[in-house]
Amino acid sequence: MQYPVTRYLFALLRRPIPVLALVLAGCSQTELPTASGRPVVWEALRGEWVLINYWAEWCKPCLEEIPELNALDRASGVTVLGVNFDGVVGPALTDLGTTMGIEFTLLTRDPGPDFGWQTPMALPATFVVTPEGKLLEARFGPQTEDQLHELMGR
Repeated sequence: MQYPVTRYLFALLRRPIPVLALVLAGCSQTELPTASGRPVVWEALRGEWVLINYWAEWCKPCLEEIPELNALDRASGVTVLGVNFDGVVGPALTDLGTTMGIEFTLLTRDPGPDFGWQTPMALPATFVVTPEGKLLEARFGPQTEDQLHELMGR
């Protein structure tokens, strides 16, 4: 006896490869792991400005901009994601974020390679992504809420 699912799969596999590729492409999503354990689905951020901020504990300018980034993350239509430059992960990352007063989401790995971006060589660095998911600009040095709102045209 043949099962309906098996029959469907064989029928699908007889189709040209582009059809199969389109079906499988709809299944993939870029998930970014976070310190909280709940991944951020990159595609779910469409429609929002996304700021990916690279920071380190030893970086004084990074400390200066944390309150500005926290305020931006609370703003409607903006999501801030933080990446620790030194690769701190797990409970140590959560503790460090708390100690530094970071309220925005902390990623446990650099998402840049997923999108063809180079890891910044200077800190702090903030990558500004449009609501359509395109990298608008990479900024270096401490940013203010006003500067970033101006860049986003808000």
